[in-house]
Amino acid sequence: MAQRDMYADDRSAMVTFQLARRGIAMPAVLDAMKQVPREEFIPEDLHEFAYEDSPLPIAEEQTISQPYIVARMIELAGLERSDKVLEVGAGSGYAAAVMGKIANQVYAIERHKALAEAAKTAIEKIGYGNVHIIHGDGTKGLPGEAPFDAIIVSAGGDLPPALKEQVAVGGRIIIPLAVNGHQMLTEIRRLDADQYEITDHEAVRFVPLVPEEDRPGHVTQGRRTPTAGRPGHMPPDLSGIMAAAAEPFESYGDLARMAERFADRKVVCLGESTHGTSEFYAARAAITERLVRDHGFNIVAVEADWPDAAIYDKAIRQSAEGRRHAEEPFTRFPRWMWRNEETWAMLRKLREINRGRDPQHQAGFYGLDVYSLCASIEAVLDYLGEHDREAAETAKERYGCLTPYCSEPGSYARMRIGNGFRGCEDKVVSVLTDLLTQRVENGEALFDAEQNARIVAEAEKYYRNLYYGDADSWNLRDSHMFDTLERLLEHRGPDAKAVVWAHNSHIGDASKTEMGWVREEHNIGQLVREKYGQDCALIGFSTHEGEVAAADDWDGPMKIKTVRPALENAHEDHAFRTDIGRFFLDLESLDGDHRQMLSEPKLQRAIGVIYRPETERASHYFRANLAEQFDAWVWFAVTKAVDAKSATPREGEDETWPFGV
Repeated sequence: MAQRDMYADDRSAMVTFQLARRGIAMPAVLDAMKQVPREEFIPEDLHEFAYEDSPLPIAEEQTISQPYIVARMIELAGLERSDKVLEVGAGSGYAAAVMGKIANQVYAIERHKALAEAAKTAIEKIGYGNVHIIHGDGTKGLPGEAPFDAIIVSAGGDLPPALKEQVAVGGRIIIPLAVNGHQMLTEIRRLDADQYEITDHEAVRFVPLVPEEDRPGHVTQGRRTPTAGRPGHMPPDLSGIMAAAAEPFESYGDLARMAERFADRKVVCLGESTHGTSEFYAARAAITERLVRDHGFNIVAVEADWPDAAIYDKAIRQSAEGRRHAEEPFTRFPRWMWRNEETWAMLRKLREINRGRDPQHQAGFYGLDVYSLCASIEAVLDYLGEHDREAAETAKERYGCLTPYCSEPGSYARMRIGNGFRGCEDKVVSVLTDLLTQRVENGEALFDAEQNARIVAEAEKYYRNLYYGDADSWNLRDSHMFDTLERLLEHRGPDAKAVVWAHNSHIGDASKTEMGWVREEHNIGQLVREKYGQDCALIGFSTHEGEVAAADDWDGPMKIKTVRPALENAHEDHAFRTDIGRFFLDLESLDGDHRQMLSEPKLQRAIGVIYRPETERASHYFRANLAEQFDAWVWFAVTKAVDAKSATPREGEDETWPFGV
């Protein structure tokens, strides 16, 4: 949000910078993208998302493509000023408007009358007289205006024969062709009357290309209406498959026994579809306790900051004295994620399990995240101050380029790209290099200092990359979490085994979701699966409705908010229709046909520390292949918020973290 506010008067710089970073090089495309006001083509309640590089829902259960995909298709088409262009699937009219800034004439066909009328109104409002919106069946093309120098199809499927005939010799068709159940952005160049050259590009996801006569049976993307209590509204196939494969459970102990089938794995990742749901914490705690107590897991690694997690670690095992920790854990936003009764109950259990065990077999509690810039700086300086005062002074000087941003690390991203970034990057990396080469001592204290130095270096990169507004910062963060996990496994010995707690968007394999298909993002779940294969398990958690602890905005107060029923045809909607309140779904054991049906990409909900039900479709849903995203999925139909009263104590009230002692 900060980036968009910062560039409210200069959206052209934001859009073109992002597109150029992703490889769009055609000047005419970049110039057109920065001139067309995208907010004119989306619902008013989504205007705040207008310049994010993501698809957005529009009327008639359709979507407006992300800016990168629009730019990519136009660039592949090679549009020139004299060209006549046909677009099939005009949608809101945004892509047609962009093409209108490049080509001579643009004809865009839209089969939904309401969308066509809205697109025509938007085009007229911004005054693009060379763009013509037509209500009709785009699969038939527009023979009265053919031939076209370029045809861009903004929907996925097979190539309609009429379009092949209506592209001019030397012209190009750009279409998301259906290939083995997926869509591949494809360039088809007409060489002469009968010959075509076909070039495949990247995988994409578009709504289906449907002829007018097929509309009654068409299943569209992104329906927006909640469906609780309407069981006859859609085919029951997927909910029936879920119901047949579901393993219902009553207690968390029952669930832990079900999850033991993955106890032989090196890494077990446990997700959550919100950061503030009690059932997710309690369920993951029960599974974690079982794996630690009975199956040799000695690492509990969570989506949290390293110095904050260190104080919890110190409380549950005797071998953690060497770790530098925060004076008071988890005091920055969002406090409720780890300052809650559900987490503390688990820590008490882990402390009991650790008692009497030798240090190597005690379970440790570790943070994987990259946000603890200044706490990690302090930890490094404290360590060096005890062992080498001269090195501590040198490190303090080198970290000086970052310390002014401690109160607001995100402001570091607002510096303009230049030598200032490069100089700071080199300085903070040199502190880590010195630690690794000098090796003042061995053991827990040095490992902890090295990790904090790594965090400072990675945090500098992370906050610097926030400037770019693309996948870089996300990928850097998840790569850091994976690298931290790898170092923990090495540090805890050859028999080490880890339980990882993080959001579904980090735990589920990103390559099987819209994150990878469209946004080129990876995550820790994908990296773990690529490294460990069958020696890891990715387990997702989800819910249909209830309450959640979340905020309205970043740094806002925690609120107990009502979770709306899942959107129609989302994975959660199908699970709710099973009429099973709680179940464990082993996706690995599904037979071929059922697995294939659960591999059809569908919407999936993701609520983080912010929940905005008023823009739920745009803010909290992405498309995913459930059967390949996770190895198992845990379902709670109705859930409640975490017990996080102590996360926001009243003035004068003592906080009782983590054990009330």
